[in-house]
Amino acid sequence: MSTIAIRDGAIYLPSAVVDTYFRGIDAVIVLIQQEELMVMPVHQATAGGCLLKVRNAAGDRVVQARDVFQDRDLLDFASNDLTVAWEADKGALCAILKSE
Repeated sequence: MSTIAIRDGAIYLPSAVVDTYFRGIDAVIVLIQQEELMVMPVHQATAGGCLLKVRNAAGDRVVQARDVFQDRDLLDFASNDLTVAWEADKGALCAILKSE
């Protein structure tokens, strides 16, 4: 089971999650639909998306998606251990956003 952290509209991905689901990927698309967070890899740089910024020497990454969370009135959502799973039918790393 993998976990990520979210605070202030930023998604913090541990290096293990990045290596497993986003190896060689520089950008992702972040969507929230019906309390489900979906982080999808962008395979072509020209397609846009949010940058996977290097956070530290360990290879952890951060994605700034403040606008996505703000549009859903979830800017205050925070979690240090949100469970995520890859859903092949959606082509995304997914999590349910529940208020703690």
